[in-house]
Amino acid sequence: MCAGRCLTGHDILIVMFSSFMRKIRPKQLDLDNIQAVFFDLDGTLIDVDMHRFVPSYLLRLTEQMSDQVDPARATRTLHHAVAAMFANTDAGKTLECILLDVLQSELALSPGAYAASLERFYRKDLESLRHLVAGHPLSPRLVEASLQRGWQVVLATNPIFPRALIDARIAWGDLDGGAFHHVTAYETAHFCKPNPGFFEEILDRLRIPAAACLMIGNDTLHDLAACQVGMQTCLLTPWRIHRPEAHFKADWQGSHEELLAMIATHGGLSGQRASGPD
Repeated sequence: MCAGRCLTGHDILIVMFSSFMRKIRPKQLDLDNIQAVFFDLDGTLIDVDMHRFVPSYLLRLTEQMSDQVDPARATRTLHHAVAAMFANTDAGKTLECILLDVLQSELALSPGAYAASLERFYRKDLESLRHLVAGHPLSPRLVEASLQRGWQVVLATNPIFPRALIDARIAWGDLDGGAFHHVTAYETAHFCKPNPGFFEEILDRLRIPAAACLMIGNDTLHDLAACQVGMQTCLLTPWRIHRPEAHFKADWQGSHEELLAMIATHGGLSGQRASGPD
């Protein structure tokens, strides 16, 4: 006979599982000396399926180019341009210049003609993409908590899009674009993730050492590549993208809720807000 309630097999399993979960809880990040945090956008601060978003964007953009070139041909060329942007190692060329070079060489499309098509897209079709983007309820609080810590906050999205399209996704995700000290876009960036140059370029702009920065993202290759330059990395798992070729390990991983609790309760800089974006 048992004194009191006897443990069943189910009870034992629960105890064993709870003990296991305590052992694998994510370790705490070293936040004592952080001065800046880099947030990825898509799949990190906002929910968007890029396998739907990109084709929809290209369809509508190339329709606005139809007076100059066949839309199907333009779509293929834009894919070539994106591949060239990812492959770029020339610090003397912005990613926008790479794009324009490909459009010129493959379609004989001038920068002015492309700009006119893009402007028509913004005016007529941009809002048609809104339904493909949703915010996360804790994302604005993550940004605000980072600012309250006194950190500079960077939106470090892969810069294959023009700034206006990035700003639209920021707004559709219920984020304050004015909160970011820097936003990556193809007009100003020279490299894409996972190229270490992507991170180094931002670090040079901020004039902050890599060891004082934290990269937060959902992509096991593109975002965790920040470790190559000496940054701490954080993998948000709800919309995680796992790439088999990735060999980087996150310093911390978990949910938006867990990350917010860590940032908001960590001692040191609480209550100090960083100066506004430059």
